[in-house]
Amino acid sequence: MRLREVVESRRLLVCVGSGGVGKTTTAASLALAGAMAGRRVLVLTIDPARRLANSLGIREFGNTEVRIPLPDVPGELWAMMLDAPSTLREVIGRLSRDDAHRDSVLNNRIFQAIAGNFSGSQEYMATERLYDVYSSGRYDLIVLDTPPVKNALDFLESPGRMTRFLDKQIMKWFLSGAEEERLGRRLLAGTTTMVFRLLGHIFGREFLNELSTFFNIFKEFYEGFRERHEAVGRLFIAPTTRFVVVSAPTDPSVEVAEFFLQELGRRNCPTAGVVVNQVHQASQRPLDPEVLLGAAARQIDAAVAPRVLARLGAAHRRLRELSALDRERVERLRRMAGAGLWIQEIPRLSGEIHDLEGLRRLHPYLLG
Repeated sequence: MRLREVVESRRLLVCVGSGGVGKTTTAASLALAGAMAGRRVLVLTIDPARRLANSLGIREFGNTEVRIPLPDVPGELWAMMLDAPSTLREVIGRLSRDDAHRDSVLNNRIFQAIAGNFSGSQEYMATERLYDVYSSGRYDLIVLDTPPVKNALDFLESPGRMTRFLDKQIMKWFLSGAEEERLGRRLLAGTTTMVFRLLGHIFGREFLNELSTFFNIFKEFYEGFRERHEAVGRLFIAPTTRFVVVSAPTDPSVEVAEFFLQELGRRNCPTAGVVVNQVHQASQRPLDPEVLLGAAARQIDAAVAPRVLARLGAAHRRLRELSALDRERVERLRRMAGAGLWIQEIPRLSGEIHDLEGLRRLHPYLLG
């Protein structure tokens, strides 16, 4: 299935890859292509650099969908940039039984201390926001621009992060029953007593009481987070989903792309193919600048002509070398992908892509 067919028929398109390879621009261009095909499309970016806002020609946006004006386009293009703290608060609000319960969580000092670790985890918050917008049914296609990751597994494993933290065995260890609200009042036997005495000695009884309160108010969220985790897990392997690996023709980027291809295959995630951005293109034939320039070469001052022609020849030889290296890396990815996946090459284009017209320029290369 070519990328044009993916854009026109699937519900979720996930762009993954290392940082600095053009994932944001690729995601925005694919989302624009979906809108041009008559679909209602949301591009969700988790890119902290906010480059997507510039690409779409808008100054700022956040955790609320913003419609991008597209004259003479049959579909709709919407954009959203992840606001991690707001996302976490909204999730807590949805899972709380009432406003008082929600406020007890948000105001708990233990929660506030650890919330930064969860809300700062762009990968985890991306899956939470994805769950919300996908289950809303408002969009025909969602294009997810994943965050640049140091470890390629961070994004693929992020949906279960909260359920692992709220493991029932951990909560059971801290809590003897739903009716108890103070850990300091518990009478524990064996080594557990020694552990809590040590914790109380180091952190104080007030800390233990707040820790107990935290687990008591949070234990009701376990099933909600588990259901969301399982739903996102099913979404990642659904036939309506496609992953696109985005790479650059560099060794580090290609290594990350290969790792993603392996992991996506191992996890049965449907992968469409690989987009390789910024590929050098040059004829591999040796060229004679003097012959190519013809009459123009004869108009160059005789004293400087040899140096000008020599520099032109050296520049082309360097371009040929870069193109040959890029070709080796692309072929390496092609062998890794096998016959079932396509490799889409995007050449190095002049100028920066910072507006809708620039995103359109990519379509002949992206869509094939």
